Amino acid sequence: MADLPGSLQACLSMGKVAFLAILVSGGIVLQILACALYNNWWPMLSVIMYVLLPMPLLFFAGSDSSSLYTDSTDSWINATKFLTGASTIGSIAIPIILKHAGIIGWGAMAMDLSSFVVFVIAILCFMGMSEDDGYTMF
Repeated sequence: MADLPGSLQACLSMGKVAFLAILVSGGIVLQILACALYNNWWPMLSVIMYVLLPMPLLFFAGSDSSSLYTDSTDSWINATKFLTGASTIGSIAIPIILKHAGIIGWGAMAMDLSSFVVFVIAILCFMGMSEDDGYTMF
């Protein structure tokens, strides 16, 4: 991409940001539809986990996000990995537990889990963009 004109590079960069915005807004819409279509707002419990998910990364990892991908002896990085993994499992488990308890239906659970998948895809795309274009994770 180095041989492209500056205006075209800026347009492509903005297209990536727009794609991320569409993914995140699609995940939010799926989350709200999981509640509104079935007239049951219990699936919104997953939103609590979505808010708690990046907190260990923000508090313990700081700006050294590359240490999350390597084998570390630092106890704070290990605590960050554990808490992030627990929050991720909680994001998946909440709709499944609500379905098992009979509080929500199959459709609401499927939409809630698909919202989680869309958010994960958005995070992975952001991380790929941050490696390519010099964006930072935090």
